[in-house]
Amino acid sequence: MDDKIDNKEKANAEIPGCPPEEVPGRRRTMRFLGAAGVTMFIVLVIAILWGIRARERAESKLQQNTHEAVIQEVRIIHPKLASPIDEVVLPGATQPYINSPVYARASGYLVKWYHDIGSRVKKGDLLAVVAAPELDKQLAQAQADLETSKANANIAKITSDRWQGLIKTRSVSKQSTDQAVVNQNASDSTVNSYAANQGHFADLVGFEKIYAPFDGVVTARNTDNGWLIAAGLNTPGQELFQIGHISTLRIFVAVPEVYSRAARVGSKATLSFDEYPDQGFQGTITRTSSSIDMGSRTLNTEVDIDNSKGLLLPGAFVWVHLALPRQIQSVIIPAATLLFRAQGLQVGVVRNNVAQLVPITIGTDFGNTVQVTSGLSTSDEVIESPSDSLVSGTPVRIASATSGADR
Repeated sequence: MDDKIDNKEKANAEIPGCPPEEVPGRRRTMRFLGAAGVTMFIVLVIAILWGIRARERAESKLQQNTHEAVIQEVRIIHPKLASPIDEVVLPGATQPYINSPVYARASGYLVKWYHDIGSRVKKGDLLAVVAAPELDKQLAQAQADLETSKANANIAKITSDRWQGLIKTRSVSKQSTDQAVVNQNASDSTVNSYAANQGHFADLVGFEKIYAPFDGVVTARNTDNGWLIAAGLNTPGQELFQIGHISTLRIFVAVPEVYSRAARVGSKATLSFDEYPDQGFQGTITRTSSSIDMGSRTLNTEVDIDNSKGLLLPGAFVWVHLALPRQIQSVIIPAATLLFRAQGLQVGVVRNNVAQLVPITIGTDFGNTVQVTSGLSTSDEVIESPSDSLVSGTPVRIASATSGADR
């Protein structure tokens, strides 16, 4: 018993500065503080881990929200199957087979015109007369110069013939005879020069009378009596008359590339006019440009129609019906789905939740809808009202899908 007391006192004595009676309480306090520190450390670690986890969840949610915000939400429609196409109807306008402006070749004052708009004229009919006194004086002067040169040439010829007769009797020298012959030749050349000059002014004076260049109708008269006429002004609007040959009319039609096989030279084309709603006219394809225009992707085609009865007027709007060599399947889509890009006409199509721009070919434009002859099928999911910034590869999410037949 004494040994235990001695050991206890010895242990207490090992704590420096601590009275023997306070050692047990101090030990309990230290054990309590140690346990509390461990607990606080554990709580701190748990709080840190929880904060990290919360931040990760917030970042994950932010990334998800950002990804969802990037994906465009689109509405789609399905193209509607249209009836097979066996003809193509294209717009055009009639124009005279020959349309010629008539300009003045002589400057002066208009004395009188003889045919007004609507007048039918024959080739060579007098249209108007221009007074050009300066030209008349120049012609008179040229005529006088010509007569003078002829008189000089006549004297030169008489002199040459006389000297050639005298040279045979050796009454004159060879040199003098040769000079007389050369003078005669020079006088003849002078006569030819003055004759050409006189013919030039005669032609100009002839232009004082303006004639119809071909059979036709006067479609415009841009002058009146007393007007000052300037020769050589061949700019639009400065012509005196406009004459059109309208017994045959031309119609130029831009045929889309997909229908270019319908534009066969020699084949017939049916023409319909608004002023004759119950009557059809037959035209003939006479020529094509034989090349596709790179800008419009069309074939320029000319259709001629006989107008000997005068029923049709130049400048009239006309629908040209061209028969296709085979039927073409087509679909109908709203005009709001179209995208006009530098690459051509396109639409946006959803494929595997990604937008793809698809080139298409348009047949007939009905206003709110258009006919598509190539590039789409009824199973395609076409984006309705696509944004101008839409590009191929853009992630999209379909908001709703409405059948084209329901629209």
